[in-house]
Amino acid sequence: MLIAAIIALGVGTYGMRLGGVLLRGRLKLSATLERILPMAAAALLAALAGTAALMAGTHFAGPARPLGVLVGGVLAWRKAPFVVVVLAAAATAALLRLAGVP
Repeated sequence: MLIAAIIALGVGTYGMRLGGVLLRGRLKLSATLERILPMAAAALLAALAGTAALMAGTHFAGPARPLGVLVGGVLAWRKAPFVVVVLAAAATAALLRLAGVP
């Protein structure tokens, strides 16, 4: 069952990407929609990142995780290398949890 679901998701993803390539020249979008679509994608990504940073299942993750994400965000904004960003965020959350912060 799991393998069938993985294959179905793979085929669906490939089909959507292929449809985008094949229909790009045929489908005419309004100028407003072409301007809004990239912003909608960014908003969706920001919502996903915010939810992952703040929630653990259906409950608040506690302050350690958002503070770790904040440290990573500041380092990414300051153009630190990706490995440094990830390690600093993880270390911040781990040290806060080690100190007893949930």
